[in-house]
Amino acid sequence: MADVLPDRYRIVVVLGAGLGLRQGEIFGLSPHDVDFLRGSVAVGRQVRLFQDGKQAFSFPKARKTREVPLPAVVRDELARYVAAYPARSVTLPWGEPGDEEATVPLVLTSRESKAVARPYFNSGIWRPALQRCGIERSRQNGCHALRHHDASVLLDAGESIKAVSEYLGHSDPGFTLRLYSYLMPSSHERSRQAIDAAWRSGPMMPIAESGGGMDRSS
Repeated sequence: MADVLPDRYRIVVVLGAGLGLRQGEIFGLSPHDVDFLRGSVAVGRQVRLFQDGKQAFSFPKARKTREVPLPAVVRDELARYVAAYPARSVTLPWGEPGDEEATVPLVLTSRESKAVARPYFNSGIWRPALQRCGIERSRQNGCHALRHHDASVLLDAGESIKAVSEYLGHSDPGFTLRLYSYLMPSSHERSRQAIDAAWRSGPMMPIAESGGGMDRSS
């Protein structure tokens, strides 16, 4: 997808798959939110779309702000992107249409220097890219699939459900577990390896052949 998207929009794949950001959070990300030295990103804003098509800045879903780790590969891609496409300041209401306005420099903007509109991006940018890749145009293959990729990579690497829940901005680790349990690798082999590794490090305590108990002399 990154290869077939227009250059201006390739960063969507990087931020979605590398940081687990929601689409609105990608559209609302500012360079000021990125700490390139410490390797972290503060997620405290999204571009929210209302039914009448109007947009506004708002807190992330459930007003849950968070800090996510910034992998080196994402950091480098983001640095190259902002060098090629400098951030542009966008003014939108904060909260709901009609509320007091806020001006924020955004990483990703439209060619008209406006906040990216979700309907335009989904229908005019994302879906044609799916077709060029030969990927089915379905709800499961929407931009949110990038977020699922991020979660699956972290879980497969052994990251805890609690940490993944915090990085994704879920209100409850139990929700993360229910949503992504099918992505978690089987624990059987990991359990076998853990016991094998622990017992190889020292002599095994002998089991008494009679009486069913431990040899108290051991």
